[in-house]
Parts: sequence; C-alpha cells; structure tokens
Amino acid sequence: MHPRALDYSVDNCTIGRAMEILGEKWTMVVMREVFQGIRRFDDIRVRTAIPRQVLSNRLAMLVETGMLRKVPYRDPGSRERHEYRPTDKGLEIYPVLVTIAAWGERYLAGPEGPPQIFVHRDCGAEVHAELHCAAGHHITGNRDVVGELGPGATLRG
Repeated sequence: MHPRALDYSVDNCTIGRAMEILGEKWTMVVMREVFQGIRRFDDIRVRTAIPRQVLSNRLAMLVETGMLRKVPYRDPGSRERHEYRPTDKGLEIYPVLVTIAAWGERYLAGPEGPPQIFVHRDCGAEVHAELHCAAGHHITGNRDVVGELGPGATLRG
C-alpha cells in the first residue's frame, strides 16, 4: 500500500464509478450479446433468460449512460421497435469482456472447455488481452503493476 494512500479520498474513484454501470450481473451479459450481433430485445431475452423487466431496465441504463444506442426497425406488419447497438464508449468495454472471459475460462469452465472463445475477425486466431506500460514494456506478472495517486486524487476531509 502506498504510505499516503489512507490520506486520500476514494469518493471520486473511477473504478467505483465504472462499477456502478458495469458491476450488475446482467450488464456484461447484455454487452456480450450485443457484441455477438444479438441486438433485439426479444432475442437477447430468449438467449439469456434475463427477466423482461430486468432486461428493460438494463438496456435503458446502458442507453442512458451512452454505452448503447437505440436504432429503430420495423418488421413487416409490426410496430416500430429498436435494436441496441454499441457506441464507441460501449465498444471500449470489449477488452474488459475478453479479460473476464479469460479469467472464467481459467477458473470456471467445465472439463469440455469454454462455451465461447474470441477470435480475430481477419485471421481467426484467438484473442487475449495484455497489459503494456506507456513505455511499451509488456507486463508479464500481475505483481509488476502498482497503483499510484493520480491527478484527480483529493485529500480526505
């Protein structure tokens, strides 16, 4: 622990703020579906078994926070409905999803392996997330990363 860490507030923590959006179980499940091209309410509900009201609330929150955008469509003879497509802000969650999936594959997959893998669209090779520092060094050990006070750190009152 940084010796002065206890002197600083965590009230404006960006991890805490991000988890207000991403921390609910169904958020990443919905984003997984959208990234896979499943973008219509009923299709998401059928594939995930998310209760209707929970899915409705989750989609509304993801639209409100700018992660998804609603795009109207109309099937012949039906009323107008919406598809949910990722915004640039939403697409930036993809590496987080890949990292969560890798952790799940390592610790939670059954003996037959993971039910889904992520591959590079161009070559078909499996995709994985890696850490690099701003100087370009590849981070090979998780203990090689430490938290430091950032420019938004504020002293506790």
